[in-house]
Amino acid sequence: MKVSEITSFLEQFAPLGLQEAYDNSGLHIGHGSQNVSKALITLDVTDEVVKEAVENECNMIVAHHPLIFNSLKKINTKSGIGAIIAKLIKEDIALYAIHTNLDNIAEGVNAKLAETLGLQKLQILAPKSGTLHKLVVFCPVSHVENVQQAMFDAGAGNIGNYNSCSFNSAGYGTFKAQEGADPFVGEIDKLHKEEELKIEVVLPSYLTQQVVAAMIQVHPYEEVAYDIYPLSNEQKNTGAGMIGELDIESDPEDFLQMVKRKLNASCIRHSSFIKRKIKKVAICGGSGSFLIHNAYKANADVFITGDVKYHDFFEHAGEMTIVDAGHFETEQFTKELLYDRLNGKFPNFALQISKARTNPIYFL
Repeated sequence: MKVSEITSFLEQFAPLGLQEAYDNSGLHIGHGSQNVSKALITLDVTDEVVKEAVENECNMIVAHHPLIFNSLKKINTKSGIGAIIAKLIKEDIALYAIHTNLDNIAEGVNAKLAETLGLQKLQILAPKSGTLHKLVVFCPVSHVENVQQAMFDAGAGNIGNYNSCSFNSAGYGTFKAQEGADPFVGEIDKLHKEEELKIEVVLPSYLTQQVVAAMIQVHPYEEVAYDIYPLSNEQKNTGAGMIGELDIESDPEDFLQMVKRKLNASCIRHSSFIKRKIKKVAICGGSGSFLIHNAYKANADVFITGDVKYHDFFEHAGEMTIVDAGHFETEQFTKELLYDRLNGKFPNFALQISKARTNPIYFL
């Protein structure tokens, strides 16, 4: 198995283009052609995790949180991140991080948390906008199907639960080939009029170059006329947080006791209970305070996340209960998510979930 086989699969599942601007997901250490016989899956990369990888002969680590997050100006190999980097390189262990891009997909971190808490009717809490492009290309009628299919195969034309979506309008194009041209139709220095279809498809912005290249490869014209437009539409299956419903309404205190038990949390912090039963639940694994207002606007009875600040607990008092169940606690199931995905794709590849405790927070 090559590192590139694993990373390519992970990036199809959670494209790097969906990570937040501040993030640093991707291959931190190693190279695509590196051979891998066994991979260790972890939430964080610590000295203990690296030691575990070495002892179990894992030559790749797949982590949720990036080891290299902020810019590095120096690498001190005696302690901290520098020492971990040095150890990984010395032991020839590749390191891959899959962070906010895994947070931002419909089948990612929050879906696993929702499954653990028994939520149904799931939707993205804060869908991303500004992440879509529209590609418009003009094509002779004889080649429309080939051009459409090439764009679909490259990732264009997906809207919600529908694929192969396009709009096509008929018209004609005019052009006059000059000396040195090799026209598909028409003659040199003669104005030509050709029946064409205008094909419009929507695509994720991070796939634009890939889709355009695939389209040009099968398009018959020597010079292909096409336009790319940025869209403000929301991408409903991509974004932060998730909201769903319980099958049966629950008393607020009973519900939080269930949350504490399911997440194996030593304690949970919360704002005042609402004076109604819990039905609609919003969640965000990790640090999700920025979604408090989104949860309220979505009529959530409770919002569960980690790293909630003191003043955040005052928000929407009496109308929505805010729960801090812990950063680690709300993301811990990411290891099982990654294991299941990789094992489903590569059933004969050796995978191991890290047993190291990487939660840096302790409770008395």
